[in-house]
Amino acid sequence: MNFKKYIRDINDFPKKGIVYKDISPLLGNSEAMKAAADALVENIKDQKIDKVVGIESRGFFMATLLAERLGAGFVPIRKPGKLPYKTFTESYDLEYGTDQLEIHQDAILPGERVILHDDVLATGGTAEAAVKLIKKLGGELIESNFLIELEFLKGREKIKTSPVQSLMKF
Repeated sequence: MNFKKYIRDINDFPKKGIVYKDISPLLGNSEAMKAAADALVENIKDQKIDKVVGIESRGFFMATLLAERLGAGFVPIRKPGKLPYKTFTESYDLEYGTDQLEIHQDAILPGERVILHDDVLATGGTAEAAVKLIKKLGGELIESNFLIELEFLKGREKIKTSPVQSLMKF
């Protein structure tokens, strides 16, 4: 399936000079969404996976589908103040500023096999912070996967500790 036909470019969002890759058309098409989830688990479907970690907020959509397909639990990584229990926090840089991510301190047990998912891999700052949180909890990162990779931003270089898979590259 040509997944790129379901991605819409939005110029100057969230700020001038950024071309935002909108996944809403892909999510709005049940056939495309199912095929994308199936494609993302194809290389790992025969492995034992304990948790799928999704990054707020668009990473949640596919991460929950991946968790269901892999028979794994889902773990959200969120912006500060959004999780109700004790958290660990990690700061990161992104292509248009800085931010922080949090994870519940008991979300991943030491030795659990983890997949990380987000919608877009850009500069890699967000994914790198998520990887640090997973490792802080003792998780074994099996793969980081993304719907979209913006190759020109070289984000893959920041998360070399596990295989990286992206469904579409721009």
